[in-house]
Amino acid sequence: MRAAVGVDDDLRAFHERFRHDALIGTAVRSNPYLRIRRMPDPFEALVAAITEQLIELERAGAIQRRIVGALGPRCERTGLRAFPDPATLAGAAPARLQSFDLSAGRALALVKAAREVAAGRCDLRAPDHERGWRRLRAIPGIGRWTIEMLALYGQGRQDQLPAGDLGYLKAVGRLLTGEPYARAAEEEVRRLFAPYAPYAGLAAAYFLAVPGARPEPLTVPRPAGTRWSAPPATRAA
Repeated sequence: MRAAVGVDDDLRAFHERFRHDALIGTAVRSNPYLRIRRMPDPFEALVAAITEQLIELERAGAIQRRIVGALGPRCERTGLRAFPDPATLAGAAPARLQSFDLSAGRALALVKAAREVAAGRCDLRAPDHERGWRRLRAIPGIGRWTIEMLALYGQGRQDQLPAGDLGYLKAVGRLLTGEPYARAAEEEVRRLFAPYAPYAGLAAAYFLAVPGARPEPLTVPRPAGTRWSAPPATRAA
């Protein structure tokens, strides 16, 4: 759980570099303890990202609960269920996953991704994350957004930013135009946070989540596609 809440992350270099930044400096100084909240296991982050593609967060959460309820191992003492491991999902029939309200394409992508992980061909805990990402990207239905969500929320890669997320598109669109309903292009989001490398994901978290991290009167939800989003929204693949 220490990794999940980021208590051991050494962010001194980030704070020194951006504490006086025009966009997020006030937020960095006022809340130096902000961390990207991750999932305890990177495979869980991968499954969550696949189930959250292009649908409302509430619906995705319901799908995830059905997967855990039907396929997760039960604790004999508490009766609670844990998240199913890669081997379990690798052996699941796509049709069964569809019965949980997952689309046919995403059900197949989830099974194929689980098989890669279960077989050891994609080691989500290996230091070379990019190698695993390449294998996953070869699976139809797994795109850049899914990999960036896995990286940021499952592997602690604060340099990764799911820029195609609707939350970022709306927030940056409002910032750039001053229009409340404007949406930026994905490339505009990437350009805005490029100067914060290698902390683009963390800088974006400050921009969205901390009062003072963005110019008023913007009122922007946390990134859609995570469990801490505000209103229902759809995500990219």
